[in-house]
Amino acid sequence: METLHFSTTINAPKERVWSTMLDDETYRQWTSGFMEGSYYEGCWEKGSEIRFLGPDLSGMTSRIEENRLHEFISIEHLGIVQNGVDDTESEGARAFSGAHENYTLRETDGITELSVDIDTTDESRKMFEDTWPQVLLKLKQLSER
Repeated sequence: METLHFSTTINAPKERVWSTMLDDETYRQWTSGFMEGSYYEGCWEKGSEIRFLGPDLSGMTSRIEENRLHEFISIEHLGIVQNGVDDTESEGARAFSGAHENYTLRETDGITELSVDIDTTDESRKMFEDTWPQVLLKLKQLSER
């Protein structure tokens, strides 16, 4: 697994970027670039389990490893979800097990730099390289409203 890095500068305070990024309604909007109709089940508290799903009930099962309000959130992926059922044992699930998705927010004078570090497999690298810049642009637009 390798770690990819993406970042954007958002003309909004980090509190607004944080809430836009994690609140259910706006989360669905900015992540639609990965899959239309994507959403999460669970909460963002440290230690909580959370599932990232599409309308077909497939996606990732994960745990919030760290949550420092308005500054940093780390998601550890545990496996995959297929037809609404968590799978942490199959070969496909183990390929993502232990992967992290980290978000860091730094604000200077009302402008927030959002950095995303995501562990990925060779198979997902191209999709992430193509999609992350687009979804970060959408998050930027939503946060700057």
